[in-house]
Amino acid sequence: MIYSKVIIVGGGPAGSTCGWKLRQNGIECLILDKQEFPRTKLCAGWITPRVINDLMININDYPHSLVKFNKFHVHIYSKELKIKVHQYAIRRHEFDYWLLKRCGVEVHTHEVNDIKKEGDYYIIDDQYYCKYLVGASGTHCPLYRTFFKHINPRAKDLLVVTLEEEFPYDYHDENCHLWFLQNKLPGYSWYVPKSNGYLNIGIGGFSEKLKANNDNIKNQWQFFVKELKRLSLVKNYNFNARGYIYYIRNSVDVVQNDSLFLIGDAAGLATKDMGEGIGPAVKSGILAADAITSGKPFSLSSVKKYSFPRYQTVIKLFVTYLINQRTKIE
Repeated sequence: MIYSKVIIVGGGPAGSTCGWKLRQNGIECLILDKQEFPRTKLCAGWITPRVINDLMININDYPHSLVKFNKFHVHIYSKELKIKVHQYAIRRHEFDYWLLKRCGVEVHTHEVNDIKKEGDYYIIDDQYYCKYLVGASGTHCPLYRTFFKHINPRAKDLLVVTLEEEFPYDYHDENCHLWFLQNKLPGYSWYVPKSNGYLNIGIGGFSEKLKANNDNIKNQWQFFVKELKRLSLVKNYNFNARGYIYYIRNSVDVVQNDSLFLIGDAAGLATKDMGEGIGPAVKSGILAADAITSGKPFSLSSVKKYSFPRYQTVIKLFVTYLINQRTKIE
């Protein structure tokens, strides 16, 4: 069997950041991921200055293109609100691969199926063993399923379902658009132009609320696609969307169990306002590495719960106003 003091399951931003920080601290580690990199990763893919600072990235040294947004065009019913932001749109298959290579940690392509504990060690598929094990492989993380599900069950009402596609397209609107409450969607949809002529569009909503409305994400996708055509944002394109699921941030009560750690979407850290996961993934990876290095308890209390705390109240008030106006009219 192959031994490493720390094994990280998952090579996305959470796992690669944890490995990067552990290596800086002189800790031996190994990353396992079921896919070879670079790999396709569906994501609107915007990152904040906080992410750039946490990762100590010099934008001028990043080898791939970035699209900078100074504002988001937020649509609520027929109204539009322009919000000042400082964001960068990245393509995940480029960004994730670059982070994984930069971290300098050995990576094995391996799908984890069975994990057990023997003495002070964790055994993975009778092929790997380690002292510390970090779960960073997203919503379906085998560490969560094996060791955390019974002590930290996820709330069904926080499950988000999505449909999304990223494709080459000669777009003419270079702005980032977000639609809230469109067609009574319990979530939002987006249009994100990216570098080198790529466009990302997607839609996400709370699964339980969709069911309560006798609705589903596929119906909402069809409505959204028609709107994109009506607005002339995307025309003459045959969509082939794919879906995934994740959980919005809850109390995150248990993320460490003995020498086991959960980070990123495996811990359910997507922000409460935008469902953004890259920032929380990166921060949680750093915190886990520091906890392993220092031996201190692992806590995610410092991981931000909102992407845009300054605008949260403004948007809420604006939405409430529009709903009240609509009620008066009806």
